[in-house]
Amino acid sequence: MALFKRSSRQQRTKRDAVIAHFTDFVATRKGVEAYLEPESPREPLSLLLVARDGEFTRRQVPDPHTAARLATQLGLPFYEVLRTGYPQRMRDWSKRREGK
Repeated sequence: MALFKRSSRQQRTKRDAVIAHFTDFVATRKGVEAYLEPESPREPLSLLLVARDGEFTRRQVPDPHTAARLATQLGLPFYEVLRTGYPQRMRDWSKRREGK
């Protein structure tokens, strides 16, 4: 997949790891959706995947266009957190995990 710009071998390895992680997450969960998380002073621009039960994972992406292409290639609906907010099921899942 040509999702990230041409880069060094180390960056390609990181890119491949991100793609493999997301591919595995999508293959092993149901109802996954993708959310673009904006860059902040503390966190980089990220793509967040949220499953139907609220379980989630995130990885850094280089830009919004790449995030959208990756979501499309994985067959996922794509949203922007700034427009939609975080899904309630994600917060519920986190609360359930805190109680364990």
